[in-house]
Amino acid sequence: MSVLRNTLIVAFIAGAGQAFAPALAQEAPAVAAPVAVAVAVAVAVADLKYANKWRLEVHEGANNDGVMRFRLTPKGETPIDINVQLKDGRGEDGCAKDIRDVFRSALDKDIYKIEIDDGEDVLVKKRKGPDFAIEFVESTVKGTRVNIDQE
Repeated sequence: MSVLRNTLIVAFIAGAGQAFAPALAQEAPAVAAPVAVAVAVAVAVADLKYANKWRLEVHEGANNDGVMRFRLTPKGETPIDINVQLKDGRGEDGCAKDIRDVFRSALDKDIYKIEIDDGEDVLVKKRKGPDFAIEFVESTVKGTRVNIDQE
């Protein structure tokens, strides 16, 4: 079963998943779901755009207490989730400072430089290592929007 299972997993990840999924599910049902998740992750990572510098443009202040979740993915490495808590009434510049401070505490200062630009923009630059992607994953904060652009 192990050889068949591994062959089916490789075929699934290589893009033939629809053809082999029924056989995989029949042969090893406990393996089918994790493989589907792995494929989804692989496809998501393949769609990422990498750069050496990103701009996070913060628009408007927070209208409630909440959390913004970002994901930084160095090319070929494990993604890092970064959760930023924002307080109700925090202005645009204050939200940018909070994002900067949390990014600074979450990331290695020898690899990344994080700074404020124009008061409401956060710049994330690599000092060394691979290029990286930044995604805005989700938010429970009302009012505040963040646009992420390659620099």
